[in-house]
Amino acid sequence: MKRAAFYLFTVFLANAHAQLEASSASQTGPNILCIIADDCTFRDIGSYGGQAYTPNIDALADQGMRMERCFQAAPMCSPTRHNIYTGLYPVKSGAYPNHTFVNDDVRSIVHYLKPMGYRVALFGKTHINPPSVFPFEYSDTRSKTESSIDFMAAERLMKESAEAGQPFALFACSREPHTPWSKGKEFRERYPLDEIQFRPYMVDTPETRVAYRNYLAEISYFDQEVGRLLEMLEAYGHSENTLVMVLSEQGNNFPFAKWTCSDSGLQSGMVVRWPGHVEPGSTSDAMIEYVDICPTFVEVAGGELNPDFDGKSLLPVLYGKTDTHKTHVYGIQTSRGILNAPNHYGIRSVRDSRYKLIRNLDPNAIYRNVIDTFDWYKTWIAKAEAGDAHAQAMTRRHSRRPAIEFYDTLVDPYEMNNLADDPQHADRIARLSRRLGDWMASQGDLGQATELAAYERMLNGGEDFKAWKRAQEVNTP
Repeated sequence: MKRAAFYLFTVFLANAHAQLEASSASQTGPNILCIIADDCTFRDIGSYGGQAYTPNIDALADQGMRMERCFQAAPMCSPTRHNIYTGLYPVKSGAYPNHTFVNDDVRSIVHYLKPMGYRVALFGKTHINPPSVFPFEYSDTRSKTESSIDFMAAERLMKESAEAGQPFALFACSREPHTPWSKGKEFRERYPLDEIQFRPYMVDTPETRVAYRNYLAEISYFDQEVGRLLEMLEAYGHSENTLVMVLSEQGNNFPFAKWTCSDSGLQSGMVVRWPGHVEPGSTSDAMIEYVDICPTFVEVAGGELNPDFDGKSLLPVLYGKTDTHKTHVYGIQTSRGILNAPNHYGIRSVRDSRYKLIRNLDPNAIYRNVIDTFDWYKTWIAKAEAGDAHAQAMTRRHSRRPAIEFYDTLVDPYEMNNLADDPQHADRIARLSRRLGDWMASQGDLGQATELAAYERMLNGGEDFKAWKRAQEVNTP
């Protein structure tokens, strides 16, 4: 009898504790849903004037704000993800090569939001380390036929949040449209091969048309994922109290996009919907960066901003109080460690509202990466060898780069005309060069010395690192 009474008492205490936790977690801040694509050039999205069929993202832009000048600091997956979750630039955090990790003393978005009662989850692609810095609730699916985002886990999170009155911050990280562009086959018929349009830095071959068609279809697949998550928000009553952000990540896996500091590599699509706070159908020309996302979410949740953040909150921009944010944005590409890349080929960049300076740290090296191994790119080489002038120019531009590139992005948005030797721009080049040097110094970036130390910032001994080493043995002349 005493044992039964004791059992009932313990059950009572457990229930009381659970109710206390639920009441203490009563929602005070808005939910956050950040949906991230994988290797999607922002210019390809419908609402940014692209060819891809993206009705869900386009509708979201009509319901919120489209950022016209959003940039990230590194045009490849792992540094980009670390930027988003820490609010720090790559060299300062330690996460500047690919397959990398941040320093142990770095704090992530989880450390800021969880003490404020948020459930902080990451479902899908991770590419971040170490686990101690990123203690998300994780869920992932790696099926080749299913989405990489675990929608069952996302629905469970939204349902439990609604029931408990507890806010959530969910990072839904797709693996689309990353190669091999095998998803979205049901959308391919929307893109007739003879109607696909190429940008001036592309070489038109039948094989490239097929590859680009498959890539566009996979963007549509990602858009479908966006729509599914938005439907879940509506189903569980979260739509009006959720800040939704969709990011295109770095550029696609074609030349002059991903792995480059061109705007096609560093510039990103960002669409934000937040009912009652962000004006529907609005746009902003403010220059913003991915390092601004973490401090923005911290302030949205009601937290105090870390003075060590490289980024600063976007709330004044989102509220429509200002159309300016930063005067300059910066880029870093560390090619040491990329499959089929040269042993070192560092790139740095700085951009103001109009002009762009790119510094190639080792211009004597021949640049290459995994793109050079793709069958469709080999048709570019074949076309160049057959005497096609445009193919010759683009394949050479891909592999041989000058020490300094300088572009007027207003009149030359695809950065085709290098003005580095134009005396009319000498003062601008000098001014931007000093600005870039000051930024590198503030980050502890020693240029080539930092590039050569990149191995130390990779997952030493891990499978990614071993795969890179094997590739170097095969591809080094």
